[in-house]
Amino acid sequence: MLADGWSYAGWVVGAARVRAVGDDWPGEGASIHHSVGTWPLVIDDSTSVVAASPPHHIRLRARGWPIGEAEVDITVDDVPGGCLLTIRETSARGPATLLLKPVEDAALHVRNAETLRRLAHLAERRSTPVGD
Repeated sequence: MLADGWSYAGWVVGAARVRAVGDDWPGEGASIHHSVGTWPLVIDDSTSVVAASPPHHIRLRARGWPIGEAEVDITVDDVPGGCLLTIRETSARGPATLLLKPVEDAALHVRNAETLRRLAHLAERRSTPVGD
């Protein structure tokens, strides 16, 4: 799922649409051009890969100016019967860095919990044979 840049709008909370995905996604330096927000109030920007060790880790620089930028670390650990995915996100640049850390952490926890829930639903559905 992480290697499919076109799927990001389906599971990343706040992503409205994906406009383009680099041919080298998810390689380092590759980017997704996306829109965030709710139409008609959308921001066009991009997310780029800072580091990647497929299939177990990807670090992203998510942009959403004028709100700012975030560093997003996603790790995937093998567990019996599947995998455990962890997201760690922090504001990196812009006005969002002015939030008090406990406020930022609380908001990101709620957002990323829903992101993980959406990703799980998509991944589970993708692994289920048609007709089941």
